[in-house]
Amino acid sequence: MAATPQGLCDFIDASPSPFHVCATVAERLRSAGFVELFEGDAWPSGDGGYFTVRAGSLVAWKAAVGDAPFRIVGGHTDSPNLRVKQHPDRVVAGWQVVALEPYGGAWLNSWLDRDLGISGRLSLATEDVLVRVDDPILRVPQLAIHLSDDRKGVELNPQRHVNAVWGVGDRVRSFVDWVAERAGVDPGEVLAADLMTHDLTGSSLAGVDLELVSAPRLDNQGTCYAGLEAFLAAEPRGFVPVLALFDHEEVGSTSDHGAQSELLPTVLERIALVAGGGREAFLRRIAGSTVASGDMAHATHPNYPERHEPGHLIEVNGGPVLKVHPNLRYATDGRTAAAFALACAQAGVPLQRYEHRADLPCGSTIGPMTAARTGIPTVDVGAAQLAMHSARELMGAHDVQAYSAALQAFLSPV
Repeated sequence: MAATPQGLCDFIDASPSPFHVCATVAERLRSAGFVELFEGDAWPSGDGGYFTVRAGSLVAWKAAVGDAPFRIVGGHTDSPNLRVKQHPDRVVAGWQVVALEPYGGAWLNSWLDRDLGISGRLSLATEDVLVRVDDPILRVPQLAIHLSDDRKGVELNPQRHVNAVWGVGDRVRSFVDWVAERAGVDPGEVLAADLMTHDLTGSSLAGVDLELVSAPRLDNQGTCYAGLEAFLAAEPRGFVPVLALFDHEEVGSTSDHGAQSELLPTVLERIALVAGGGREAFLRRIAGSTVASGDMAHATHPNYPERHEPGHLIEVNGGPVLKVHPNLRYATDGRTAAAFALACAQAGVPLQRYEHRADLPCGSTIGPMTAARTGIPTVDVGAAQLAMHSARELMGAHDVQAYSAALQAFLSPV
């Protein structure tokens, strides 16, 4: 089915952590007839739809007999947030406190005075258990303006000022044990925990004409959802469509399942090998392949237009965004830009072109590292949004379908 704004809202609300993103995508793939493969097993040959999951990352593909090159849409499953420390239990001034720390480039002020839930996974001896608590269990309280210097507010210290209260009294309670009990797990069986906070306010359509999407984690679940719908609708016309969603982009992607890992190259080579080709055939397929690295893009901010490159107005509901950076914070070059421009023309959607101000540091994506790791030419693209890395972000409702349509055309060009 086509991507819709409400579909994006539902996807985000179902996916508070990278592990839940993979579970949401996997459920959708299974319902479409895809088969999950495990990396330690032998993989089948022949046509079919398959996917594999490694922790918070997922790769899916539509296999076909032959030696067709790959068309890959990539994105990331993680978003900046506040995560639970290894020894989180504190009592401070009569408050029961859970010690948190920022993950990625979280815009800390946006996390204050919000009702926060908990999600992630508990690792037991033989399995991992997904956990999700949607009760308002945690809150990071703002300092009263009367207690700040000159009433100008406080510069937040990530070590001291983002811990959450969850009760009162002098008795130290085990937060991880409490989460385990809520998940129906014996606390004594928990060997490790990967837990993080999420804003409990649901995603919604917003604005006077409902032309906006107000939601957490648009960066980068906007791409995960649009890419998934594009992948499901794509036809393997001369290419093998691939969807690659990686964890840990917000902290540099250097992990066993981040974009700098061997996950994607290994999966692509195994696709070629089970199709009957050898290393030579795999390398030929790589030479004809292209990646669209999908992430979100900065819309021109109405309150801060001077923070943007002059002449590069980026509008919400203005169509997908092609991102270019001469110093390779984005991987786009002329040939890959042309490939995405053709995809937008095929999809019948407008294309916007973004460059960052030269006097401001520019963020990056999985694009440059995926290109370097695989040797596949890559284009960086996205959908326009405001408030990137905030606990709650804003994008255009009409861009959801346009972005997905462009990615679908990229995966199956005519």
